[in-house]
Amino acid sequence: MVTKRIYLSDRDEALLLCGEHDSNLRSIEKRLGVQIFARASTLAIRGKTPNVEEAVLILEDLRKRTQEEGAIPLEQEVKNMRNLEHKTFEAGEHIFVSAGGKKVYALSDQQKKYVEAIEVSDLVMAVGPAGTGKTFLAVVAALRALQSGRVRKIVLTRPVVEAGEKLGFLPGDLYEKINPYLKPLYDAFHFLLGPERFRIYREDETIEIVPLAYMRGRTLENSFVILDEAQNTTPEQMKMFLTRLGTRSKMVITGDITQIDLDFKSRSGFVHGLKILKKIPEILFLYFSEEDVVRHPLVRKILKAYDIQEPQEKPEA
Repeated sequence: MVTKRIYLSDRDEALLLCGEHDSNLRSIEKRLGVQIFARASTLAIRGKTPNVEEAVLILEDLRKRTQEEGAIPLEQEVKNMRNLEHKTFEAGEHIFVSAGGKKVYALSDQQKKYVEAIEVSDLVMAVGPAGTGKTFLAVVAALRALQSGRVRKIVLTRPVVEAGEKLGFLPGDLYEKINPYLKPLYDAFHFLLGPERFRIYREDETIEIVPLAYMRGRTLENSFVILDEAQNTTPEQMKMFLTRLGTRSKMVITGDITQIDLDFKSRSGFVHGLKILKKIPEILFLYFSEEDVVRHPLVRKILKAYDIQEPQEKPEA
């Protein structure tokens, strides 16, 4: 058990931060299992080290927002977030606020449908080219579910397949070996959470990073699970992954069928799954095109040029 303190500028700031009848503090205590004591212009947070560090980060974020926006009823925000399970998003409405205060929006109609599909379905498969936001928005949805209390952890996985080049032996422990393969997911979390909070979530396994090969035999309950680069799974791996789904969990599977790095491209478990699962009404399928690309404008033109030169067989919608 550790104790950390936050020193506030004056009693008025303390009252604003604590909320009416200390409701903000009680909300954080309930969520993280810590104790928070308010004394004049000092807050003392006591509990397990990762939980205390997380509480400090939340309070510092809240402190910054109260300075900019005034009183914020954190408890009411939590209640509102719990009611977002079947939410639809209005045009121009942001879907997340990053650690740096930047608002995140769905930038195309298809992205909006994707985020809404994840809200209402326990299993979503997203198909499309690079740059369409498939992975990033899945991470956003996972963090929304975590922060609203709908899930207790986020599980990230990806097949460890090299993209046309042999990297050879990679030194280090498990995380160091798979880090290069999971970098796009890390980038998203660093932007949305900030590196420090992401580190805390990883250390207490609120966010768990697992190679696909290590998923066998597990049942993932009360979790938000993201399988990225699914086009590089085999049919056997895809079946194994899909059957890990436990109660109160969600899965999002993303893939680009134009970037299959398997030796035998016809053996893609993602393509196979899109064909055999399409008649299950509870599974929602989202198809992105180059029109949804949100990277540099040149990326869209590059994808179009490759589509014309090397037309790909597309799965039935």
